[in-house]
Amino acid sequence: MSVAASMIINNLEALSNSEAALFARRYFKTGPGEYAEGDLFRGIRVPVLRKMVPSLDGTPLPEVIRLLESSFHEDRLLALLLLMRRFVKGNEPLRQQIHEIYLEHTRYINNWDLVDISAQYLVGAFLHLRDRALLYQLADSESLWERRIAVMATFHFIRKGEFEDTLALAELLLDDPEELLHKATGWMLREVGKRDLPTLESFLRLHYRLMPRVMLRYAIERLPEERRLLYLRGMMSTI
Repeated sequence: MSVAASMIINNLEALSNSEAALFARRYFKTGPGEYAEGDLFRGIRVPVLRKMVPSLDGTPLPEVIRLLESSFHEDRLLALLLLMRRFVKGNEPLRQQIHEIYLEHTRYINNWDLVDISAQYLVGAFLHLRDRALLYQLADSESLWERRIAVMATFHFIRKGEFEDTLALAELLLDDPEELLHKATGWMLREVGKRDLPTLESFLRLHYRLMPRVMLRYAIERLPEERRLLYLRGMMSTI
């Protein structure tokens, strides 16, 4: 059955919780000058949104796009979950279409949770057997969120045992001014290390003295304490 965005939004409004919304506005930094300034929340938990997804399979893509363009954070998150489900189940033309929709609407994918839940699927999975120049274009964007999309998209490659793009992007973003990029990049480096510790440590020995502190801390989080301290104190051999 076809479902209109207006019907979905009515359902979301009915699930709204003002106390949870207030907490979310604080947690996701929506105050003046913060990274998500002015974003609106309904106060709906992610598991509740996930449970809605299967029943909305019949939602036409234009209606999903309307949801993605909503002023409310949860509406946009639900739209991304719908696109991800459609992408996984779809044929190649549909996957291409969804990938393009995603890239055309990055201004609405404007917080770390929205990026992190979607980029590895709607960008990373799509590019897996394709040219990956797009990642480097995104990494050069003025948009914090597009740069984070580039990094987080490589999670798909990491899970396939492919680390080259993660390491290349990490090197490119060493001087990025945004802490949210430092966290994402350090996280992906840590994921590389979970699968191939020598590869992570080869990268670290070359770059750890130049890495932003947060990026380094995230990257070395799973190392033995003695080795973590050597990196943090700048005492690890580069040989």
